[in-house]
Amino acid sequence: MPSDYETALAAYQRDEFSHGPWTRTVYRRGLGPAVIVIHEMPGLHPLVIRFADRVAEAGLTVFMPVLFGTLGRPVSLPYMCRSMIGAACIRREFNIWSRGKSSLIVDWLRALAHKAHRECGGRGVGAVGMCFTGGFALAMMTEPSVVAPVLSQPSLPFAVGAQRSAGIDASPAEVACAKQRMIDEDLSMIGLRVKSDKMVPDARCVAYRKTFEERFEAIELEDADAAPTPWWQPPHSVLTVHKQEQGPTKAAEQRVIAFLCERTAAPLRS
Repeated sequence: MPSDYETALAAYQRDEFSHGPWTRTVYRRGLGPAVIVIHEMPGLHPLVIRFADRVAEAGLTVFMPVLFGTLGRPVSLPYMCRSMIGAACIRREFNIWSRGKSSLIVDWLRALAHKAHRECGGRGVGAVGMCFTGGFALAMMTEPSVVAPVLSQPSLPFAVGAQRSAGIDASPAEVACAKQRMIDEDLSMIGLRVKSDKMVPDARCVAYRKTFEERFEAIELEDADAAPTPWWQPPHSVLTVHKQEQGPTKAAEQRVIAFLCERTAAPLRS
């Protein structure tokens, strides 16, 4: 682990959590109601930690599971490619191609949310999925403690063909449960993407809007809003790689954190 990343994790407690066939490392920081921050491709990199730090600083307890990738490694093209190929090969845990079906690892995440709520209290638990894990936050709503799902650039199923482009990374039963809970408990969700993002095409955003109607709050950004990155990183990662410290992406980060605080009943710190 690089020394600078050790510094970034100095404020975090490291634990192991087991449920079903899986045991994963979880990093924890903060006080107040819980938020599960589920990292994106290629792994738990420093910019995911930066976002988690800000969630904790707002008065929430962050739980960050390590699902894949090399802990602490900065994002690079070779690392991104290796991580995507590796995750694609773990078919037992991750559903990449099938629409209308969530990944099996979501069951482990639900159990983690249940544990986090029991330990941290509050109205419930927030869940932030990113990219490869974006749709996980929705599927987690079958766990009653999850009350604040955030889907940042939900990229599964991979948008190959019209049907997958409009696919939602959750089963019909999970979607029905989320819809009913949103009505019964007056809940909602946030979805974020860059409008030009081919991994989160228009058809997918339309599907979320059609399915959840006014309960789906869409935050859609222009390419010009994104932080400059190399050619192989077109605008995509709203809360991490392509977030700037001012402008629309900063406003998106602030809106997400405010939503998490409101829904979990944590006072938002200035």
